[in-house]
Amino acid sequence: MAVMEKHFLFLSLLLLFSFGHPRFSSAEGKSDGSQQWGYVEVRPGVHLFWWLYRSPYRVEEPSKPWPVLLWHQGGPGASGVGFGNFKEIGPLDGNLQPRNFTWLRKADLLFVDSPVATGFSYVEDESLVVRTDNEAAADLSTLLIELSNGNETLQKSPLYIFAKSYGGKFASALGVIALEAIEAGKLKAQLGGVALGDSWISPEDFVFSYGPVLKVMSQIDENGLTQSNSLALKIQQQLAEGKSEDATATFRDLEQVIQQYSNNVDFYNFMSELETNSAVVKESRSSSTRYTERTSTGAWAANSDFRSLMNGPIRKKLKIIPDNVTWQGQFRLVFPAMYGDFMKPRIEEVDKLLAKGVNITIYNGQLDLICATKGAEAWVNKLKWDGLSNFLSEDRVPLYCGKGFTGTKGFVRSYRNLFFYCILGAGHMVSPYSQSHPSNGIVFGL
Repeated sequence: MAVMEKHFLFLSLLLLFSFGHPRFSSAEGKSDGSQQWGYVEVRPGVHLFWWLYRSPYRVEEPSKPWPVLLWHQGGPGASGVGFGNFKEIGPLDGNLQPRNFTWLRKADLLFVDSPVATGFSYVEDESLVVRTDNEAAADLSTLLIELSNGNETLQKSPLYIFAKSYGGKFASALGVIALEAIEAGKLKAQLGGVALGDSWISPEDFVFSYGPVLKVMSQIDENGLTQSNSLALKIQQQLAEGKSEDATATFRDLEQVIQQYSNNVDFYNFMSELETNSAVVKESRSSSTRYTERTSTGAWAANSDFRSLMNGPIRKKLKIIPDNVTWQGQFRLVFPAMYGDFMKPRIEEVDKLLAKGVNITIYNGQLDLICATKGAEAWVNKLKWDGLSNFLSEDRVPLYCGKGFTGTKGFVRSYRNLFFYCILGAGHMVSPYSQSHPSNGIVFGL
């Protein structure tokens, strides 16, 4: 496929519609095979929930195999089965109406509630939650082994790991672990590539971008810039000293400074601000778990209506959810457990994948702040990949959508197996839904 054709296909996706001994605890599906879902017990007492959609647009062509796209949400602790599925790229929207820009037009979709204790996934004992990105990725790899090794269709379909926000850290770690399992013959699959959407790959580089981005947009003043940069330097020093939990705490302080000097800018679209009162913002920013629901207008965080949907009609459809498990019932366990890993980078994992020839696609919304494009460019510059200098010397190519000139929709720079897209007018979510509701997202930031 020509390079520009690949670019157009990827942009269409964005604008058309974002080891052990495992065993199946339970599984269900539609009689026509269009959907399957179930649990895999990836470790004793640890149950990951998955949901696979077969595309009605699937075309079997030996020269162009139909892909399977594994979607990983951010957070950490946000539900891919809920948010990614019904709020972004799945076949039905949050009102259970058909979505005509579903990514099923281009791929089969596999949603997983990961890490454990997210969405419908659950642990039998709270001590079993994961504490690192690699532990979460290892659980996912175990799930993939269980799903793929006995399924020839999955084995023949290239697997693309798509992730957004904090999910990018899981995705890069999963890419490395899955590739090692494939090379060792433990996982029967083909890794087609990893796509990192507004991904929290290098927190240090992102925090250094906040002040400059907001200052050039006149959304903070010199005092705000000075305080922001000061806290970014403190985070850098704490990470250098191995004090990652302290760095996470300082990041919370940085968020407060940004909110104070910008009058509550929306971290998911720096051209917007949170439409809420100061008391609510203060309460959310002082939450002990740092996973307070957003109250801004249009936000689709885990509000009561969406919880009712997931724990009502969806739960009834699925049939296999244990009586003592509710959707997002354990999600508040996730972030506190991962507090020490939150600010650690995953640049090295991206480097390993590039060196192995795995296609890496980075895509960022122009208006995102939490994972700003400026920060993403900074961590890319730190790659040790042997193609980096050539990649950086390439000019960006403008991207368009539809017939005729409808305005520039984005830019892409690429060299060999690295692609970097900047999507104009998009915020953190980078999907058609988020273009209509640019402040959508889930707090702690990701």
